Order: sequence, then C-alpha cells, then structure tokens
Amino acid sequence: MSKVVFLLLPGIHLLDLAGPAQVFSSASELGFGYDLHYVAERPRVPSHQGLPLAAGTSWPDLGPDDLVLVPGWHGTSPVGADAARRLAAHHAGGGTVASVCAGADALGRAGLLDGRRCTTHHALQDALARRYPKATVVRDILYVADDRVVTSAGIASGTDLALHLLAERHGPAAAARVARSMVVYVRRNGDEPQASVMLAHRAHLSDAVHRVQDLIDARFAEPLTLAGLAAHAGVSPRTLTRRFTAATGLTPLRYQQLLRAEHAERLIARGGTVEAAAHAVGFQDARMLRRLRARGGGADTRLEEEPGASGSAFRRRGTGFPVP
Repeated sequence: MSKVVFLLLPGIHLLDLAGPAQVFSSASELGFGYDLHYVAERPRVPSHQGLPLAAGTSWPDLGPDDLVLVPGWHGTSPVGADAARRLAAHHAGGGTVASVCAGADALGRAGLLDGRRCTTHHALQDALARRYPKATVVRDILYVADDRVVTSAGIASGTDLALHLLAERHGPAAAARVARSMVVYVRRNGDEPQASVMLAHRAHLSDAVHRVQDLIDARFAEPLTLAGLAAHAGVSPRTLTRRFTAATGLTPLRYQQLLRAEHAERLIARGGTVEAAAHAVGFQDARMLRRLRARGGGADTRLEEEPGASGSAFRRRGTGFPVP
C-alpha cells in the first residue's frame, strides 16, 4: 500500500487539500491501495476558509512508491526548514513530490524547482519565477510533471494533478473510474494532446456511456454487439448510439477501433509486427489497422448490418469482424 502524505501549512486552502485527498481516498475504496496521512508542525492547522484542521506531527516512514503533496495556502510562505528538508530527502530517495497552487513555493524552498518546469496559480506565477530563477515557470497549464516533481495551478487543478498521478501508476481506466465516482471530468495537461483514447473521451458526465466505455475498455479485443452494449447500459441501441455520440463525439464502434489501434501501436513500438499487433487487439487481419494508422486513427465509420447476425451485430465493410 502506497502512502500519500499531505503537508498542511497555516492558511491552507481547503479545496487544494480536499480535491487530491478525495481522489486518493476514492482510489483506495476501489481497491488501489492508498494510505493517507496528514502532517503539520502543530496538531491544529488554521485554514484560510476558517475551518481548523487536525493533523499529526510525526511523519511516517516513506519509500520510493510514496507521495508527498503540499496544498497551497493564502498569505506569506509558512514553509519551515524541516519541511523543506523532508521534501528534498523524499525526492532524493526516489519518491514523488507534488504541489497545488502556492504549494510550489515549498518545493522551491526544498531546491526541487531548480532546472525543472513547474507551474502555480496564475496570480502567483510572476512571483514564483522571480523567487526561483533557475526554474521554468509554465503558464496557462493545469499541471506540469518533471522528474517526479509535479506542480499544479490553482485550487481545483489539484484534482487534475491527482488523477494524472493515478493514471500514471494504474492506467487511464483507473483514473476514469475514480473521476466517475467523483462525478468530475478527467483532464490532462493543457499543453499536450490527449494521448490516451480513454482519457480523451471521458470528459462527460453520462453514467450510461461511462458504463459502456468501462465494458469496451476491458474487452476491446472482443467482438461486441450494439445490442449487448445497450443492454449493459440499460437503454435501447438507438438511445445508446445517440448518447454515446453526444458524450464522446464517437460511435461505440469508432471508440472501440481507436482503443484497438492505440493498443496495437504500443505493441508495434515494442517490436511487434503490424500483423501480430492487429490480431492481438482483435482485428481479423492487418488491413483495418493499416488503414487506421494511415489516417491517423480516423476511419470510415459507415456500417452495414450483418445479415442474420444475432443481437444486431454489425460488420464494417471488408473487415470481417463484428463490432458494436
């Protein structure tokens, strides 16, 4: 079980803490194994919003798989020498440190921003850049990860940061499950494309569509019928198609195809042939995969119903495999 230690400093913003804490707490409830700790110099920590927080004053033993996260605060920096030393030591031991909003200053005082990209709340970026001139402050971005130093912008972006860390360790499907349980969007870094098909098309709040995506994510290499997917969601096939397209911009078929193509690319990058990768992800031959790769993942999504197919199965013209 990995530990997540939240360093609570006077004037802490409640949402800076609550967002990431909820992510890792929800992940633990879903079986991903996180043990949350809250530490401070004193057992009672005043928040900027007026609600006092209780914390322990002893740090747990930490290892490389553990995370220390510093939520932001209001006012002048309350970071002491002992806290800065602990942050630096944890990173030097192979661990990850992270911050939300003004918490980046704590990482700077620990010497962890020098030579690295970082970010913070837009109102604090100029001050951070002046205080730590060896750091590269990135603007207009939700969060930045650089060599196990992860910084995020203001307030709500701490949730995005925590979901990113969860996806890095357990995969995008895990992050999507936690985001769904929290009824929030899954987002990624503001300056890079949505590289993951799962994350790129999870930015919606349709529970029925999420259930279908969960099923396709888990069984993307299998033949799946539209009727079967609709039954899983508890709606009609027509309703599923309409809701799925409205939520994701894709049909269920296109979503499955993109997942297959993405997984195939990973296999090819590891030295596999196009033919072997195509069969491994569910294509009956490599022709469709080659077409998807040639079109950058785009594909003609016209369908025809397979004569006599049970469960309203569909086939793509010329591919010979059932799809939703």
